[in-house]
Amino acid sequence: MKLWKWLAAIVVLLVVAVGVAYANRATILSMIAHSRLPHVAANRPVTWAQGPTAAPAGQRPPNVVFILADDLGYNDITFNGGGVANGAVPTPNIDSIGRDGVSFASGYAGNATCAPSRAAIMTGRYPTRFGFEFTPAPVAFERMVGTEAEPGSLVKPKFFKDRLADMPPGSTASSPEAMNTLSVPTSEITIAEVLRTRGYHTLHFGKWHLGGKAGSRPEDQGFDESLGFIAGGSMYLPEKDKGVVNAKQPWDPIDRFLWPNLPYQVQFNGSAMFAPKGYMTDYLTDEAIRSIKANKNRPFFMYFAPNAIHTPLQAKKEDYDALPQIKDHRLRVYGAMARNLDANIGRILQALKDEGLDQNTLVIFTSDNGGAGYIGLPEVNRPYRGFKSTFFEGGIHAPFFMRWPGAIPAGSRYPYPVGHVDIFATAAHAAGAAMPTDRKIDGVDLMPFVQGKAPGRPHQTLFWRSGQYKVVRDGDWKLQSSEAQKKVWLYNLATDPTERRELSKAEPAQVQRLLAMIRAQDAESVKPMWPSLLQGPVFVDHPSGQPQKPGDEYILWDN
Repeated sequence: MKLWKWLAAIVVLLVVAVGVAYANRATILSMIAHSRLPHVAANRPVTWAQGPTAAPAGQRPPNVVFILADDLGYNDITFNGGGVANGAVPTPNIDSIGRDGVSFASGYAGNATCAPSRAAIMTGRYPTRFGFEFTPAPVAFERMVGTEAEPGSLVKPKFFKDRLADMPPGSTASSPEAMNTLSVPTSEITIAEVLRTRGYHTLHFGKWHLGGKAGSRPEDQGFDESLGFIAGGSMYLPEKDKGVVNAKQPWDPIDRFLWPNLPYQVQFNGSAMFAPKGYMTDYLTDEAIRSIKANKNRPFFMYFAPNAIHTPLQAKKEDYDALPQIKDHRLRVYGAMARNLDANIGRILQALKDEGLDQNTLVIFTSDNGGAGYIGLPEVNRPYRGFKSTFFEGGIHAPFFMRWPGAIPAGSRYPYPVGHVDIFATAAHAAGAAMPTDRKIDGVDLMPFVQGKAPGRPHQTLFWRSGQYKVVRDGDWKLQSSEAQKKVWLYNLATDPTERRELSKAEPAQVQRLLAMIRAQDAESVKPMWPSLLQGPVFVDHPSGQPQKPGDEYILWDN
């Protein structure tokens, strides 16, 4: 009898232990994730290669400074009369780039998510031409986002476990380095490589997210010097730092994955990881300014790509304290991050002036995609519908400015569609560099159009694709096709720029014409280098964290 009592007690204890473990699974998984983080050494000084001590005689090609914000929504800057918290967070420095140069009223991201957009920028090509179709992510991330639905969800995500067998060798390992195998092919030519042919010194700061295996890192793809992080993100400060204010989104599996899995680290030219000094965006800006001073006497290309204002939402306390009028904590943290980003961009612009370089520098500013719905803030992409991961305008209609005094008339506003793919050709032609001739380049040089020397539109047609979700804009007609939903959305953006009046039933001939264009583009594309492991709903008219209701519009995002 005593034996049975002992067995019963053991079973009860096991049940309780399993229950406690399940209830605290997030904490346990967080502890495991932290234990697997790579070693990060203490901060160390970076020594930048010094250019000539004196400027060369005569005219030299312009410097090119390309600033890429991360997940910055169309309504997160005050240029168009909006801004975070109804304009409570002015962005005068970002706005000045558009005010002192040209603003593109229809500027489009290369994709609705980070990495494919960056690949389009770096190569001037649709990433579907070389198989870089999805954003590289650890399998653990894909599994979490593909299996953990928001509370009360009507539409559940999917994780395709059977597709793991088709992943590239080494990419499914549990190590943090595994996802680095998911890389842009080394055969692709980057804008940094092109500009080096003209004697440019090339500099990368911040996020890369285009691969970390041999041959695909920034220092292998044309950058003389690179300071940042290879994966898709980093902490801005340690979570418990006294100078940081955090905001978490408990409903969001992406957020739950990031907090325990992201290190606070950078690398310099492939070095071992070491800690930044202070808030990440401040630190990257400090070093960017030092590099400007080091290179003031030779032409340089700077790719400044901070992770601001991507999650995790972490603001510097002094920026948070400067916005007491914003009562919602999450919105205040987000606004503080936007405030900090704008101030740091202002510091870069001022450094160019201080060194006498601003008149001969082409500055380009944009965001890699629209603001994210998973942060739970509904206003980030107003007046457009949709969020990051959707090809509604909110997901791909990005702030897009260029400034080059003397070459671009101040206060210009260009109405026709342009895209991230155009940055490659525009920078190359400004530098007087030859374009690659052995491959299709999808972008065009925007300068003749901006200067009024070239008539018509730079693009009659633009394409986007993420797995089964495909989109074409031809003229002012835009068709989205979700094959998994057997659904299309058709809009005439000339009369309906915010996509409120769906016309597929009224215009069946247009639907068929545009679907044929998508099929033709697919025929020019290649198979993705790795399969989509997840497919999840992204709602169009409300962010995550809000109840899903029957009839709510959503797309299915493949990654």
